[in-house]
Amino acid sequence: MRFLKREDSFSSLDLLVVGLGNPGREHAQNRHNVGWMVVDELARRHGGSFKNKFSGQLAEVRDGDLRLGLLKPELYMNESGRSVAPAVRFFKVPPEQLLIVHDEGDLDLGRLQARAGGGLAGHNGLRSIAQQLGTQDFLRLRIGVGRPERGDPRPLADYVLSNFEPLDDAEAIVSRAADAVETISREGLEPAQRRFH
Repeated sequence: MRFLKREDSFSSLDLLVVGLGNPGREHAQNRHNVGWMVVDELARRHGGSFKNKFSGQLAEVRDGDLRLGLLKPELYMNESGRSVAPAVRFFKVPPEQLLIVHDEGDLDLGRLQARAGGGLAGHNGLRSIAQQLGTQDFLRLRIGVGRPERGDPRPLADYVLSNFEPLDDAEAIVSRAADAVETISREGLEPAQRRFH
């Protein structure tokens, strides 16, 4: 799958990248906020600065001749669609140019999976976005955060709302996921799948 270039599309963006997370300093390093961390890393790499827009933080950056929107919804995860849908409408972004970056408890820690469409896997952020957009056919980059170890009594919901441990090397996970986003934007989904799965 190759992306439409802007001349073939009505959108002013080549890709709208949405990192999912929960607002508030207490959640900043949570596993559930890894999508935000990736968007922050992309903004750092490409000199982007965030401004308040679409009930979130938006940065517009260039990656070579590509124009990317980086969005961090500042609503709670289960309300993410109320931030994403206005941004999609404003930039006229078709589903194949919308990439949602989010945590995934069903994948081992640090494993990446890029895909177009598919189920919602019980993820409240994805469910909210799909409801607001009326489609599930957007791109996703799933970032494995794993599950509680044997003997850890925490339910998955509590585990993902806890911080990464030092041994998890969250910085390396975030950096690799940002590399995958750049590959998706520059080359398309299939090259990213071959390189990062």
